[in-house]
Amino acid sequence: MKYALVTGGSGAIGKAICEKLAEMGYHVLINYNSNKEHALNTLAAVVDKGSTGEIIQFDVANRQAVKKNIEAWKANHPEAYISVLVNNAGINKDNLMLWMENEEWDSVINTNLNGFFNVTSGLLKDMALNKFGRIINVVSLSGLKGLPGQTNYSAAKAGIIGATKALAQEMGRKKVTVNAVAPGYIRSEMTKELDEKQLKKLIPINRFGFAEEVADLVAFLASEKAGYITGEVISINGGLYT
Repeated sequence: MKYALVTGGSGAIGKAICEKLAEMGYHVLINYNSNKEHALNTLAAVVDKGSTGEIIQFDVANRQAVKKNIEAWKANHPEAYISVLVNNAGINKDNLMLWMENEEWDSVINTNLNGFFNVTSGLLKDMALNKFGRIINVVSLSGLKGLPGQTNYSAAKAGIIGATKALAQEMGRKKVTVNAVAPGYIRSEMTKELDEKQLKKLIPINRFGFAEEVADLVAFLASEKAGYITGEVISINGGLYT
């Protein structure tokens, strides 16, 4: 049995990623923080793909909760290890920095950037010992280009991009690859309030992307075929920013 953990598995992109990993034969651990109903919907979709899975609740920003839940899972599965990790959980609290509250900065950094560390750090040793691992970090166009009103989100995602490149160099000899995918405007919870009709005029492909397209890219990076790709940040934004 192969095991994969997807943080933020209850959202649109997370759900699509879980389904793709299920198609690849993975038992999928679907992490969620508060939306258990959506996590169960993702689990049902995984089962529909002919695979197995389970939901696992913790807030990625809570270091103690992450450690407790992951160690409990390991204790219940002593012969198993999580070989694929998709760091997808994230939040945004957009505001001009001129008006940004401390909580808006701290919560976005804690969930997006510290959450990456909290989850990843507890899984690296098993990947190294087994000499196989795939870590895929879902970042953002915002972390590459910077977007006004998103200094907090841009800082967090840019931090993960730097960490991706560094960790890839640390883990390469252990046959553990570390990559990032940087979506642009994808139809999801985060973009549902945006004016798609106006924004798509800026995109050469002339539309928003679909969660399934992000999931296809993640699935390739998780596969053995991507064993010579590491430290990369792959944009998926319809040509909006290259």
